[in-house]
Amino acid sequence: MADSAKRARLRELLGELIAEGRRVLVFSQFVEMLRLIEADLAAAGIDHLILTGQTRNRAEVLDAFAQGEAPVFLLSLKAGGVGLTLTEADTVILYDPWWNPAVERQAMDRTHRIGQDKPVFVHRLVAAGTVEEKILDMQARKQALADALFDDSGASSESLLDEATLADLFAPLSS
Repeated sequence: MADSAKRARLRELLGELIAEGRRVLVFSQFVEMLRLIEADLAAAGIDHLILTGQTRNRAEVLDAFAQGEAPVFLLSLKAGGVGLTLTEADTVILYDPWWNPAVERQAMDRTHRIGQDKPVFVHRLVAAGTVEEKILDMQARKQALADALFDDSGASSESLLDEATLADLFAPLSS
């Protein structure tokens, strides 16, 4: 696969973060992308660990990150988004947006746990002019709708849950 501006930016960003002594979690929904990033890190001589659904020694990999064996931890959203506490990290990079904003929040929450004693920085890498921008727009609309549904004042839900929005929600999918 050819190099991309986004991967080049990630390499640059990781170099800066590691020079600052940061511990970084990099999430992607695509294991193939994590493998490409892993190859980039290996080529740059950057120690890293990886956790995907295929990882057999999950506890050992988690312990290795906790012990500081590598400054970068690559995680698939599905394998690393639930049930982990990674307070050793102080930076989260979301390499690609996920359709469901709650899944991204779960990934970010890996570092926001009891015992976290550092500020945590989150970077979202989004390629301009791509479907990724549309996903972010959809996430924002989805979040605004969810927020409006649970807003006790009722003021914002009326503007978001108008007749046109409801018709759109329940419209048949086009083929």
